[in-house]
Amino acid sequence: MTIPKDAQAIVAALNKKHGDGAVVTASDLVVPERFTSGSLGLDIILGGGWPTNQWVEILGKESQGKTAIILKTIAANQARDPNFTVVWIAAEHYDTDQAAALGVDNSRVIVVPTQEMEVAFETLLEFAESKTVDMGVLDSYPALIPSEEAQKSMEDSVVAVGARLTGKFFRKAGGATRRVEGERPFLGVVINQWRDQIGGFSPHGTPQTSPGGNAKNYAYYVRLDVKRDEFIDELRPGKGKQRVGQVIKLTTRKNKSAAPGQMTSVRFFFRDAPRTGFRRGEYDLVEELVTYGTLYDKIIRRGAYYTIGERRWGPGKDQLLEDLRHDVELQQQLRSEILEAASRPDHEIFGAEDAG
Repeated sequence: MTIPKDAQAIVAALNKKHGDGAVVTASDLVVPERFTSGSLGLDIILGGGWPTNQWVEILGKESQGKTAIILKTIAANQARDPNFTVVWIAAEHYDTDQAAALGVDNSRVIVVPTQEMEVAFETLLEFAESKTVDMGVLDSYPALIPSEEAQKSMEDSVVAVGARLTGKFFRKAGGATRRVEGERPFLGVVINQWRDQIGGFSPHGTPQTSPGGNAKNYAYYVRLDVKRDEFIDELRPGKGKQRVGQVIKLTTRKNKSAAPGQMTSVRFFFRDAPRTGFRRGEYDLVEELVTYGTLYDKIIRRGAYYTIGERRWGPGKDQLLEDLRHDVELQQQLRSEILEAASRPDHEIFGAEDAG
């Protein structure tokens, strides 16, 4: 069924008044690209990667891995695209050494050091509207201070100024990230922190909230909860254990393009682990491949044995992990097959062999 002629006339009049593309049919809307997170598991729970032309929030307590997740995202996309450029609003700081260790090309990161909330928001909007960068990051929201608050003395009370400015920012942010076919996609990221909600109630422990008011929670396309699950220790003969990394647990608290409430975890190394071969800043991507390959039947597990096509490993998965780490072609094949399987809404994972 076609759109009635009277409605088409209204569409034509509105486009003439406001510019071509102001009103379109849903079938003509741009399907946004997705940026990889650098982690297979995170890409899967996000619905294929970070949705572009949207704003997302990364939440967590201090030192849980929030900034690392975003730096790894930047590194993965810079590796894919030599023109991938980022503007980073450094309300706290930007650690060039840490970024480089995680694989980021710092020459393609524009850093804006400021704690002024208005400046931070205006800069993000300007870069998003300019279509000159691929990603904008604010690290982090709690470090920003509105000018009205900055001008007052320590004993003066200032209520909800930041929340009002944040609400205003997101009312403008939608237009700044709007794109038509062929235009450079953009991903906006805001890093935030959990706070105990004083006076609130929760049947599941201490209730939590995040700074910035409630308006932002409606504006974000994705809200990702980041939490350290456990530390990774490596045995050093004659010297005891050395703490080399952490397992980061990731949960989508909100996701408007895929199922919310999905969880995954990634093994992240914050220093060299020579006995296992990992370098500072790396993910254990092969462990993810085995976990999700088994889950989506790309790796068949029967008891203690694993099979990919005609090849078989076991007992145990140690040899499989070792062989996969040295077979980049097989890694790429498995990743593509797993993402394709995960993207099919009719794929039934509960019938898979035990992925334990």
